[in-house]
Amino acid sequence: MSLGYFSYPMPVNETVLSYGPGSKERQVLKIVLEKLKNEELDIPMYIGGKEVRTNKKLAIHPPHEISHVLGRHSVGNEKHVQQAIDAALAAREGWANMSWESRANIFLKAADLISTKYRPYMNGTTMLGQSKTVFQAEIDSACEVIDFLRFNVHFQSEIYKQQPISSTGIHNRMEYRPLEGFVLAITPFNFTAIGTNLPTSAAMCGNVVVWKCANTQVYSAQMFMRILKEAGLPDGVINLIYVDGPTLGKVCFNHRDFAGVHFTGSTAVFNTMWETIGKNMGMYRSYPRIVGETGGKDFVVAHKSADPDALVTALLRGAFEFQGQKCSAASRAYIPSNIADEVKKKLIAGVRSFKMGSPEDFTNFINAVIDEKSFDKIKGYIDHAKKDKKAEIWVGGKCDKREGYFIQPTIIEAKDPNYITMCEEIFGPVLTVHIYNANQFEKTLELVDKTSPYALTGSIFGQDNAAIEIATTKLRNAAGNFYINDKPTGAVVGQQPFGGARASGTNDKAGSILNLYRWLSARTIKETFNPPTDYHYPFMLES
Repeated sequence: MSLGYFSYPMPVNETVLSYGPGSKERQVLKIVLEKLKNEELDIPMYIGGKEVRTNKKLAIHPPHEISHVLGRHSVGNEKHVQQAIDAALAAREGWANMSWESRANIFLKAADLISTKYRPYMNGTTMLGQSKTVFQAEIDSACEVIDFLRFNVHFQSEIYKQQPISSTGIHNRMEYRPLEGFVLAITPFNFTAIGTNLPTSAAMCGNVVVWKCANTQVYSAQMFMRILKEAGLPDGVINLIYVDGPTLGKVCFNHRDFAGVHFTGSTAVFNTMWETIGKNMGMYRSYPRIVGETGGKDFVVAHKSADPDALVTALLRGAFEFQGQKCSAASRAYIPSNIADEVKKKLIAGVRSFKMGSPEDFTNFINAVIDEKSFDKIKGYIDHAKKDKKAEIWVGGKCDKREGYFIQPTIIEAKDPNYITMCEEIFGPVLTVHIYNANQFEKTLELVDKTSPYALTGSIFGQDNAAIEIATTKLRNAAGNFYINDKPTGAVVGQQPFGGARASGTNDKAGSILNLYRWLSARTIKETFNPPTDYHYPFMLES
C-alpha cells in the first residue's frame, strides 16, 4: 500500500573523471587493474540468485594480451536456459507487486555503488575484458551505466504520474503493468552500458528477465551482476546465462510465457529472431514486444564551408575511438574537393600520431579489436582494398595478432562512392572517404541517403547555415541520431536518446522515456460512484 507520492526528479549526468596524472581516481584504478590481472576468476551463471557452474568452461583473454587468462566462465545449455526462465517466472509475482519506491531504490543504490565503491572495478573489467582506454571505459561502464539507472528511475516515475481525466461521478486511473511473462535481454560486447541497460530497464518496469550477454562481455557483465545482488535485487528477477544463440532461441522463442526481447546486435540476427517470433505467434500468451538496436554504416558529410580542423578531429575520434567498434562509429565520409587535400594531410598525420597498445598504458589511444573472428573480418576488408584499383589506402592497414588483435587505424579513399567499404558495416578501425565535387552538395546528400540500408547515426559539417538546413532535411530518415558540426558518436543519456531506424533497429530510444513504455502494459480502471439503476435514456421519452 502506498503511503505517499515519492519524487524522483530529473538527475544530472554523472561527472566524467579525468584520470589525469596524479589524480586519485588514476591511482585507485591502477591498483584495481593490477589486482584484476593477478586473480583468475571462476565465473558462474546467476540463476535464481544462485551461482551455477558447469564442467564446460571458456577462458577469458584480454584482446590486447591473448596469452593472459583473466578467468574462465561456465558454459550453459538448454537446461540452464529453462532454469533461468523458471526462476524468472517464480520471481515474477513478488517483483511485480513490490512497491515502486522499493524497486527504484535498488537501482538507485546500484548506481551509487558504481559511482563510488565499484567504479574502478566496472572500468577495470571493461578495460581488460573489452580492450578500452580508460576514458572510453569511464564514459561507458561508469558514467553511462549510472545515468541509465538514475534517469530510468526518473522516467519511470514520470510515466506513473500520467493519468487520465475524470468526469463528475467517475474516477479514472491508469495502471502500468509489467508484461505477462519474461523478457529476454541479449547484449553485445562493445558497450558495458548496453549490457546493463537492456536487462535493468525491463526489470525496473516490474518485469523479470533472462539475460544473455556476449561471451566477450562476460567479464564486465558478471561484475555488474554482483553489484545488483549487493544492491538488493531479489533472486530470479534478472538471471545471467552464458549460452550460444541457437540454444537460447530454441528454448525462449518456443516458450508460452515469452513476453519480449530487448536486443542489441547484428541486423541479420535480429531479422532471424523476428521471423522466428512471427512464426511462433500462436503459442504465446500475448504479442511479444520486439525492441532492437542493430547495425550502422554511419556517415559524416562535409560541406565546402566546413572547418577542416573540426572535421578532422571529428573523424579521428568518431572513426577510431574504441577501434571503431561502436554502432555509431564514423565509417564513411564525404569530403568536398575544395578542402580534400588539407583534410587528407591532417588525417594521415593524425593517424600516424596514434599510439597503440594495451589500455593499461594510459598513453595509448588505440587498443585491440575484440577477438580473432573480428580481426580476420576487418583484415579481409583491408586486404581487399589494398588490391583493388577502385580504392587507395591513405594510411594504416597493418594487422598483427601475435600478441593481441591489433589493427592499425586505416583510411581508405573510395574512387567509387558505392565501393564495398562505403556500403558494408565493418565494425572496426576503418574509415572510407569519398571525395566529391564541392559544387554537387545536394546530389551527394541523395547519395548518402541511398548508399546504406542502415539509419543509425550521421553528421553534417559546415559553416553555411542554409547548407546545414538542407542536409538536416534531406537526411531526415538517414539517421536516428543526427549531429551538426560534431562526430556521430557519444550519445549521452537524457541528452541524445539513442537509436536508429531502417536496418538499424526499432528506434525505441535507449536513454529516454520512450524505451520504458515498451516494457509496460497499461490497464485503464474506471470507477463509477453512483451507477445508474434504470436502463432508460431521456431520448426514449415521447414528451
